[in-house]
Amino acid sequence: MKKYIILLLAATALTQVSCNKNLDPKVYSSLTSTNAFLTESDAIAAVNAVYGRLKGPSVGDNFDYWTVRHFALTDLTTDLGHCSYGGDPGNLSAAQWNSANGLIAEDWRQIYKLVADANNAIYNISAMKSITDAQKSQFLAELKFLRAVAYSDLTDLWGPVVLVTEKDVANPAYTSNAPLTSVADIESFLINDLNNSISVLPVSYANNAIYSSNDPGRATKGAAMTLLMRLYLRQHQWQKSADMAQQVMNLNIYQLYPSYQGLFAEENKWCSENIFSVLSDANVNGTELLNHFGPLAHPIIQNRWQYYAVTWDFYHSFDNADDRKKEFFPVYTGTDGLVHMEAPTPGATPPAGEFYMPDIATMKYADPSGPQTYYDGHSVDILRYADVLLSRAEALNELNGPTAESISLINQVKARSHAPQLNIANYSQSTLRDAILQERGWEFFYEGKRRADLMRMGKYDVIVNAYLTRTGQTAHVQLPRDQYFPYPLNQVTINPNLNNSGRQE
Repeated sequence: MKKYIILLLAATALTQVSCNKNLDPKVYSSLTSTNAFLTESDAIAAVNAVYGRLKGPSVGDNFDYWTVRHFALTDLTTDLGHCSYGGDPGNLSAAQWNSANGLIAEDWRQIYKLVADANNAIYNISAMKSITDAQKSQFLAELKFLRAVAYSDLTDLWGPVVLVTEKDVANPAYTSNAPLTSVADIESFLINDLNNSISVLPVSYANNAIYSSNDPGRATKGAAMTLLMRLYLRQHQWQKSADMAQQVMNLNIYQLYPSYQGLFAEENKWCSENIFSVLSDANVNGTELLNHFGPLAHPIIQNRWQYYAVTWDFYHSFDNADDRKKEFFPVYTGTDGLVHMEAPTPGATPPAGEFYMPDIATMKYADPSGPQTYYDGHSVDILRYADVLLSRAEALNELNGPTAESISLINQVKARSHAPQLNIANYSQSTLRDAILQERGWEFFYEGKRRADLMRMGKYDVIVNAYLTRTGQTAHVQLPRDQYFPYPLNQVTINPNLNNSGRQE
């Protein structure tokens, strides 16, 4: 997708003892209500700026929302994620958090930035007279899809939140003690928006009349269908979710990538499995996924942090034949001259020449065969075709128990990674539900889905507490208290309607 940047320059009043003319800013350009949103290019730039919010700021470190920090809440707080550092990520990793946790506050802030930009663009593009009706419908459909991504994430993590729409843009006081909107009402709003987007968005942008190039990464009909499928799944509307998954499959444009390792290679920016992804280019607008996920003291991927890692407990849950188990760094000789490896027993002291890693780094966003630049060009798959197959399998199992089709859908995903196949004779509805949950963990680790999957299937407390107990930690998780994260303390201070009563704070 082509990248456009809008720079908004604001004058800042500086009160000083004396005036220094050298400090007066030189304003090269300024966007106001009278000179913005006048042309088609203005509208496209505004739409693309909202896509940019999935990553973070266009200048400086790009590790916000879907390109690193979001994973702290969605995966680090489960049985698969681990951080050996202290502070905010360490607390999340140990299932101990409160309303002052900086990562909770940052994810909230960045998601609402996307919402604010989307609302502003919807409001202003709706009033434009210089573009065609077809152009306007296209731009609004993309923006509503992006806003739906944001509100799906907000309600997954916090439940009832403040619903802000384009109707609030003209009201200067709309943020003053704004009330919370129920999850059910937000879901109804999103379903309406997504159905609108489905009716407008193209299947692809090849030979598109509005955009001059085949823009991979832009919202499509399939992306809106898949997000709606996931929303129905969260609501336990099994038939609607199964039907929507089938509609995505019937588009006949998506298929599983031949190899799991190749799917996440940095050079694979876009392929037929991608339905909606955040795209990056290390040389233009890269992210810091490699820095946060890369292994410590590795001889090839050097100077990385292993900030977001995987538990050894989860790593050992993979079958040895499963290619997905190859997406890790279990043993290597580090730049420190030590052999980095797992401790043979918990708490063991390493002998001379060895270092026992508290967790294991994943290659998913740390490609050892890719460029080793500071900023990387990894794509982040928000929606991909494997999710459609496994979601339909889950919905069908909830409707009818194990069927030949549901088993086949799961086995398609397994076959890509050479994992052992399921046999329908071995499963009941309950045991297949557990198998699907486990399969989703193996397939989508650190793709922003684990916590939502555990919650949807009613297993968050059971599975996370069991992991904490197995690893000698305290089983902290309590439901319903921990169904949602506490509202960030800095937001509660601004808006007292964000009441954390009954939440871990």
